[in-house]
Amino acid sequence: MGGIIDTFIKRPVFASVVILVLCVLGLAGYSKLGVDFFPNIEFPLVTVTTILPGASPREVETEISDRLEETLSTIAGVDEIRSTSAEGISLVFVVFDLEVNGDAAAQEVRDKVNLAMPNLPEGVEPPVVGRLDPSAAPVLFLSLSSDAGIVDVTEVADTVVRRRLEGAKGVGSVAVIGGRKREIGV
Repeated sequence: MGGIIDTFIKRPVFASVVILVLCVLGLAGYSKLGVDFFPNIEFPLVTVTTILPGASPREVETEISDRLEETLSTIAGVDEIRSTSAEGISLVFVVFDLEVNGDAAAQEVRDKVNLAMPNLPEGVEPPVVGRLDPSAAPVLFLSLSSDAGIVDVTEVADTVVRRRLEGAKGVGSVAVIGGRKREIGV
């Protein structure tokens, strides 16, 4: 090590050239460094949606959310568990450490939810376990308006616009939100 230091001290021009070569190589490497604006990141986040028709938010929290949280907290690699309870519905979010495989985490949550089913109240619909996929977020929202009635606009949105968009290349799904369906009273 002392020989390298002595060489740089005795030959300052050589030392400057070596430093300059390292800087040029670093800049050349940096300019060829690939950058992905939308990297495919897989967040290990699993949601559990449980519906109990007619239940109050407090009942949903105590009878469903708390019991599911208690059961799911025993899974290894869980970073955080959050829940939201509303009238008739419980949403439990299980966030795992980034090192955890998302598919394996979802399967483990399904197994634990199946074990917790006997502890849930009667009348509860089977919980739906799903993974959150950030790449599945909506990219486009389209709003329709017209002087025609809302029923007619809803009909055009559903039969014409939705079907054409679903047939377009690269479209994952299309959902018509809002509007009013035509009803026939008998």
